[in-house]
Amino acid sequence: PPGLFSARLQRVKRGWVWNQFFVLEEYTGLDPLYIGKLHSDMDKGDGSIKYILNGEGAGTTFTIDDGTGDIHAIQRLDREVKAQYVLRAQARNRLTDRPLEPESQFIVKIQDINDNEPRFLDGPYQASVPEMSNIGTPVIQLTATDADDPAYGNSARVVYSILEGQPYFSVDAKTGVVRVSLADMDRETRENYTVVIQAKDMGGQLGGLAGTTTVNITLDDVNDNPPMFDQRLYQMSIPEVGPVGSVVGRIWARDRDVGVNAEMEYSIIDGDGRDTFDISTDPTNLFGIITVKRPLDFESKPSYTLKVEGANTHLDPALRHRGPFKDVTIVHVSVEDVDEPPLFDTPAYYVELSEDAEIGTVVKTVSARDPDAANNTVRYSIERSSDPEAFFYMEITSGALITVRSLDREEVGWHNITILAMEMSNPTQISSAQVAVRVLDVNDNPPSLTHYLEAYVCDSAKAGQLIQTVAAVDRDEPLAGQRFEFRLSPETVNNPNFTLRDNQDNTAGVLTRRGGWSQQDQTVFYLPIFISDGEQPVHTGTSTMTIRVCSCDHEGNVMSCNAEAYTLPASLSRGALIAILACIFVLLVMILLMLSLRTHRKKPFLCDEEENVHENIVRYDDEGGGEEDTEAFDIGAMWNPREAHHHPPGKVRQDMLPEIESLSRYVPQAIVGGVGGDSNVHGYVLAKLLDADMDACAPPYDSLQTYAYEGEGSVAESLSSLQSGASNTDHEYDYLNDWGPRFKKLAEMYGVLETNAAPMW
Repeated sequence: PPGLFSARLQRVKRGWVWNQFFVLEEYTGLDPLYIGKLHSDMDKGDGSIKYILNGEGAGTTFTIDDGTGDIHAIQRLDREVKAQYVLRAQARNRLTDRPLEPESQFIVKIQDINDNEPRFLDGPYQASVPEMSNIGTPVIQLTATDADDPAYGNSARVVYSILEGQPYFSVDAKTGVVRVSLADMDRETRENYTVVIQAKDMGGQLGGLAGTTTVNITLDDVNDNPPMFDQRLYQMSIPEVGPVGSVVGRIWARDRDVGVNAEMEYSIIDGDGRDTFDISTDPTNLFGIITVKRPLDFESKPSYTLKVEGANTHLDPALRHRGPFKDVTIVHVSVEDVDEPPLFDTPAYYVELSEDAEIGTVVKTVSARDPDAANNTVRYSIERSSDPEAFFYMEITSGALITVRSLDREEVGWHNITILAMEMSNPTQISSAQVAVRVLDVNDNPPSLTHYLEAYVCDSAKAGQLIQTVAAVDRDEPLAGQRFEFRLSPETVNNPNFTLRDNQDNTAGVLTRRGGWSQQDQTVFYLPIFISDGEQPVHTGTSTMTIRVCSCDHEGNVMSCNAEAYTLPASLSRGALIAILACIFVLLVMILLMLSLRTHRKKPFLCDEEENVHENIVRYDDEGGGEEDTEAFDIGAMWNPREAHHHPPGKVRQDMLPEIESLSRYVPQAIVGGVGGDSNVHGYVLAKLLDADMDACAPPYDSLQTYAYEGEGSVAESLSSLQSGASNTDHEYDYLNDWGPRFKKLAEMYGVLETNAAPMW
């Protein structure tokens, strides 16, 4: 409706009335802290208006009396936690809860009090300053922080002061800069200092709060102390055999400074040993190392004196007035006497000796002496490993090297001899020297041809044709070089076949004197060649060249040098010769084949060549000789088994004992277990006979020894049944009765024994 709309748009005059809201922090009273009062013009005091409080901390930190509008703080307020709160208030009808006025915003500010002391947030502190610093030299600046409001009173105005560390250091009250307050502080006297600094608020006035911190100050080293040797005189010694570079000793110029300010450099500035010894600084740059620069000799100089200087390497220009930063000391070095080995006058000798030198020639006389003051006698010898073939001998007292064998330059051109010198009083003191002997050449070897001791001449060669060029070699090596002369031996100078031409360049050519060569006349010629060298004394040598006559093609290439080819009949061609050889070869092959077939025919036949079972009854070492052989075994054991194991006294079997026990496991127990010795043997033989008859492929023998032929004296001839497998007919064994009493047992086994015959056992 228009009246309600116009009423909504009607501006309502605000009727809030309140005090300025400021409140001190850190209220410690028991009752809630009164903040202020809200009042609306529409409030008639009849309780119809209700005051509502919203915003930061409403209901938790601040409360309002909804009837009177009084605002209280119900919690402790801290400005350093929160400096102000923004709140909103509104008056509403208590019955309808309708707002009577728009919501209004106000701020509650917390007023500061001095409740926080200054703090050094980064303490304790570490600082350093060079020693010997001037007064007022800044060391470190400290800053303290106060949480109170700097805009309100003096709660946050800080003043600095020093509580501990005087009189060495001071602090600026306003800036907090710590400075040196004592001149010439020496690190070597005291290096570390502890300083306590205080910061106080309220401008340092009474009642202000204060905080402290610690500053640990270290004095940094500067080169303010010169080095100083701990000894004015050093005594050192070294054996005279000390090698170059060996350490004699070390010295030290002490410096109270540290680090680079204590580093030293040493030098020998004077003394009679400055050329014999050297000095250097060790890796730490603190010590001086004295070393040997030249070889020492006690007998020449037993002691030396060195003047050594040690100086700092890093100097501070501001402190040069405290110098000089160096010191000097004296070093006395004694050389100790050592029993040294003999000393040769030279470490190596070179000698030239002709190879024709006579035995006993003095090659070289060496000399060695004892370098010690005692000057002991020296004896000489040869190290045998340097002269294994013993060409030389060393005279033990004089040192003369003498030949004891003839020398040959062509065998050994150089001899490198090691000579040993030993002290008589101390055999352990031995020294050595090398003697190089060069063997000089003499003309003592005859020349000879190098190669081509065989040559050929074609049957078509003409007179004057060159067939070979030869050269000579001589083991000697004359200084002017080799010069050889070639000629034929006197007995062959006038031969009609060949001649020799000296080419004057240490070679010669062999030429023909005629033509018409034929292998049928002569196939080989021998040509002695006489060679002499051109050095005194002249040596000569003779080499024989073998020259063969060969058939050649039109280009001179050898085709054949065999004379037999020309002795064949003219009617027999090469093809015929090949045919004859082929026939002979075929004939030989046929003969070998026939012999092989005869050998295979005598071998025993087996059904299965892979199966060769030997059922050993008796093992023989050699072939039996038939019935007439009574030496191989005792046939009586076969005639009378009861006496097989009871031999008469004095009768010794010559054959090996039967190995019957090894086959007992194959005999059925029912058969073997019979009563009596006769039953045992008879049952065993019948069992084995049955096994053999049942197995068509079993070997037809029961002995290890295979009989290819029976003995010649046997009336039964061959007993072998190798060929019986090929016949299907039954065998007749009646003929066994005709063989006599010795074969009765065998006839009984095959069932052909006559009924009226008495049993053998």
